[in-house]
Amino acid sequence: MEIADLIEQYLPAFEANYGDRLLPGHRKAVDAILRCRTAESGEIQLQCTDCLTPLRQPRSCGHRSCPRCQNHETSQWLDRQRTKLLPVEYFMVTFTLPRQFRAVAWRHQTSMYNIMLAAAVSALKDFGLNPDNLGAEMGMTAVLHTHSRRLDYHPHCHIIVPGGGVDKTRKQWKKLKGKYLFNEFALAKVFRARCLEAMNKAALELPIHAPKKWVVNCKHIGRGEPALKYLSRYLYRGVVSERNIVANREGRVTFSYVDSDTGKTQYRTEKGEDFLWLVIQHVLPKGFRRVRDYGFLHGNARKLLSLVQLILHVLISAAPVRERPCFRCPKCQAPMQIQGFIRPAWQSG
Repeated sequence: MEIADLIEQYLPAFEANYGDRLLPGHRKAVDAILRCRTAESGEIQLQCTDCLTPLRQPRSCGHRSCPRCQNHETSQWLDRQRTKLLPVEYFMVTFTLPRQFRAVAWRHQTSMYNIMLAAAVSALKDFGLNPDNLGAEMGMTAVLHTHSRRLDYHPHCHIIVPGGGVDKTRKQWKKLKGKYLFNEFALAKVFRARCLEAMNKAALELPIHAPKKWVVNCKHIGRGEPALKYLSRYLYRGVVSERNIVANREGRVTFSYVDSDTGKTQYRTEKGEDFLWLVIQHVLPKGFRRVRDYGFLHGNARKLLSLVQLILHVLISAAPVRERPCFRCPKCQAPMQIQGFIRPAWQSG
């Protein structure tokens, strides 16, 4: 089952129930997904390099929320991150915005998401610089998520942290001892204080019954590759895989997800229009960067990262050039060459 087919089927009911809540970015995502790999997105003119058979292939929409697009970009991101991996233990720190703040976050998405990321990263950075903890500058990769596994609105950010840092004054690498990063409760207090301070500066309304205790989870994940693969699933694609949509019957859609507490597969069934809202509500504001690198993992710190890799005896290699999958001739299976692009009819003239 494809998201585009579900949108086409339930779009009238979706507009009737959620039209007044749709933001411009939501509508653009819906339009892009409907056009994806149809003549409405234009076509690619191809020719076989062997038997010269011509072929026209519909173009993809390229929207980052489309479940059929962006696989190549996800793979490229993973390739770049693999070149930054270090032979140390890794941790995933998850900072969650309390449910009482979700209404504020929804109304001021760009501001609140930036506030969350800045507060979480600065808290980790300062904890790392503290001599009682590590006494070094850390590297981090942060990713913002707005959904739970059930697809409810649930803003939080995951931050992947290598177990160590750079002491710039002594020009040395300091390795974290053991498999413990920082105190979760202390991190949560700092995260809460910095979020509230930033919200006040931005003149954002605070909920009346704001909780005093926020939640931060710090998990040891071993080497960094598994965490990178986990995060890559949510970087450039939609929030639900089409493989997890298991039924569409009598106006109701069922999808599966893995319960984070039990590890068991669960199912959720909603009306078709309500399922579409669960998906579309997580389209991010235009121009917002979901994934960001910090410290010695930042793009501007390549020399420092190279020095760290040299100290840790990492075999440094450039990110591989990943070629896009080529089109194959339907007759002889030889590679096809792009001859040109044909604009969609609505763009002509």
